[in-house]
Amino acid sequence: MEGYTYQAERGLNVARARGVELHISPKKTYEVMNAIRGLPVEKARSLLEDVVLLKRAVPFRRYNQETSHKKGIGPGRYPKKVAKHVLQILTNAEANAEFEGLDADRLVVHVAACARGKIQKASMPRAHGRATAWNEQTTNVEIVLAETPEET
Repeated sequence: MEGYTYQAERGLNVARARGVELHISPKKTYEVMNAIRGLPVEKARSLLEDVVLLKRAVPFRRYNQETSHKKGIGPGRYPKKVAKHVLQILTNAEANAEFEGLDADRLVVHVAACARGKIQKASMPRAHGRATAWNEQTTNVEIVLAETPEET
């Protein structure tokens, strides 16, 4: 991942943060990003903290084959590892917003994107001198926070 995929429009105050080649599932990350996109930062933070504590499930809209239903949301899961990493990136984006002088009370998650990263190749020894591929997927995550316009 070379740089940020999002280029800010003129006049829009944004703060961004990203994680490169994180050792988390791209499919679960996609679902978590869909859950927090468009939310105010405080609501996104509470959602991610609840997922880590297994109190609230993330709705799985795309990658939900054989996924059990959770009360009130339909098919969903608790992607704890992904939520921890995304929460850290959200915290970094908040710190960047504070550094840039943005109003913390008016921040919303403007862009929440993820993409597959490099595959780290490894092999697992098997019987009779053979080996099986044991590849680990990585994920690139990008979060952009923007200020909502002031209501007059």
